[in-house]
This record gives sequence, C-alpha cells and structure tokens, in this order.
Amino acid sequence: MHVLVTGGAGFIGSHSVEKLLEANIPVRILDNFTSGTRDNLPNNSQLEIQEGDIRDEVAVHSAMKDITHVLHLAAQVSVQASVENPPESCSTNIGGFVNVLQASRANDVQRMVYASSAAVYGRPVQLPLSEKAMAQPCSPYGLEKYVNDQYAILFAKEFGVSLFGLRYFNVYGPRQDPQSPYAGVISKFISMIEQRQPLAVFGDGSQTRDFIFVKDIAKANVQALQSDMGGVCNVATGKIHSLLQLIDILSRCANQSVEVVHQTVREGDIPFSETEITRLQALMPTNDFTDLSSGLTALLQYTSQTVKK
Repeated sequence: MHVLVTGGAGFIGSHSVEKLLEANIPVRILDNFTSGTRDNLPNNSQLEIQEGDIRDEVAVHSAMKDITHVLHLAAQVSVQASVENPPESCSTNIGGFVNVLQASRANDVQRMVYASSAAVYGRPVQLPLSEKAMAQPCSPYGLEKYVNDQYAILFAKEFGVSLFGLRYFNVYGPRQDPQSPYAGVISKFISMIEQRQPLAVFGDGSQTRDFIFVKDIAKANVQALQSDMGGVCNVATGKIHSLLQLIDILSRCANQSVEVVHQTVREGDIPFSETEITRLQALMPTNDFTDLSSGLTALLQYTSQTVKK
C-alpha cells in the first residue's frame, strides 16, 4: 500500500497518518494548510508532504502518482461557514471531492475511502439511525456530504471504483481547535474549564450525542482502507450521553466542580442523536473503542501539556 491522505495535517487526518505509519504503510499527504498544521505531523521517512488544494486538478493528479489507496479527508468542515457562503463551501466539498474521485479513477487507484458525515441525516425522525435512514440534510454542509455519497454510488456502479464512505458522528480528541467553528462541544467545554468559565448549555442539557474518540476514527479509517466493504457506514460508539452526563464525567476527569449556565435553545439544533452500528461492527471490533471517561482524561492531559508549552 501507498496511501494518499488529503487533509492529512488536520485533526482527523493527522491521527490517521500516524496510524498508517505505525503499520509501516508509506503515506503522502495533500493539504493546503488552511486549518491543518505541520506541527500535527510526525517526522517520519515514510511520510511525504505535498502542499496543494483539492480544487486544483493538477495538484490532485500530481499527488496521485504511484498511489494505491486514497483516504479523502480534506473538506470545508464548518456547518456555519457552509450556511454563510454556500458557493465557497460547495467548491471544496463537492468540486474538490469530484476532483479526487476522478483522479483516483484516472490513476487506477485500488481503493478510496472518504469522510462522509452524520450531517446527511439532518433532524432524524426515528432513532437509532442506520445507514438506511432517509437523508434530509438541514445545512449546505450536510447536503454536500450527501451529494458526495451519491457521486460515490455512481462511480462505483458505472466505473467500478472501490469506494467507501464513513459517516462520522461527534468526534473529539487532541488537536481539535476549540476556537474553530467546527470544534465539538467537548473541546469548547474543556477550554471553558481551563479558563474557569461557566459551561454554556443551550436548553436543559438533555440533548444526546454519540461521542467518539479521534484515535478510534483513525482505526476505522485504516481498517476501511484494507477492507472491501462499499456504500456508507456510520462510525460511532453506539452509546449515547446527554450533555449533563458529559459535564458530570468531564468534571470528575478534571477533578474540578463546574458551573452550568442554561441558555435559550438555538434554532436548528438537533435535540437527540443515537446511532446503529451493525455495519461498523462488521468492519472492526467496536468493543476496542475508547470509553468516554478514558478519552476525556487523555484529552485533558493533552490540553494541559499544550498550555504548558
């Protein structure tokens, strides 16, 4: 294997790169470094870095040289940014995706795994969510990811490209920027705890989410590259926690009492989420995943070390 990771310097990308290199698999990354950083990347002789944008056809085709497998993670990942500037978001998330897809086909890449998203489901009418649930995205970002899924179905059926989309749920862990528009609630909560600020909860805190540690996402990515499964797959733990439960676990992990301030529910927020992971269990042993308490402890240790630096 020789793997191209687009967006390899980012939050999920850098952890996936590390996992591939641990398996002694050579990696090339293509990244424009708008959100990812070189500091996220290890110093490894089997890692090649190419700076470029997935919207640039020449850069994408150049990055594909001698590549056997592609892990496509580069994207405009902010829901809010997609709402504020749909054309710009679309150019990356659909135009860039099609560039990578077409280059994979043209270069006879054996396998392409790409990041889809739970955002394709929008506001679910029935839980738990399986991959067969109706897609009803409620943001341009969710729609863009759904369009990617449709392109993948078409290219797999008509052109024989081996494609697999992973629908990530609520990812958290080291290297996620709490100031980023994409940052999950966990990163924001930890940032507030470090600054001794009260935690803002929109609504009564009963909202449920499936939180999955970024290193488990990386495991799933590598396993997906080595599998022959097609279509799409939910990537989550199958366990839900309310925001108040999350805060309770987080305060115990931080060994610190926290103040919660309830605010008005934000328009468009999804109150409940729950995931069915039968397909994921067929891909990999989900009982090896990191439990929330252990993941939060690891994240707190990372943020503490980062602050000291």
